[in-house]
Amino acid sequence: MTNEEIIKRVLITEKGSRLSVENRYMLEVAVKATKPQIAEAVEKKFGVHVLAVRTANIKGGKRYVRGTRRAVTEATWKRAIVTVKAGERIEQV
Repeated sequence: MTNEEIIKRVLITEKGSRLSVENRYMLEVAVKATKPQIAEAVEKKFGVHVLAVRTANIKGGKRYVRGTRRAVTEATWKRAIVTVKAGERIEQV
């Protein structure tokens, strides 16, 4: 997998904003990516030193489309919380 395939996007949420004060960033990553692969991809793409990686598999659920009787299944995805060295930043834009 290449870095672009592993790291899909930086998640900009309220929780992500709180974590960025503690030098931790939330990323959406490929479902099959491992922690060492995620750490290497972040270091190469953003030029930072990764201290720790925590991952969570988010199960896609069912939701109903408004005004219809159709149910749509949302995709399963993986979130990684990456801790970087103090003083370094991941640009979120």
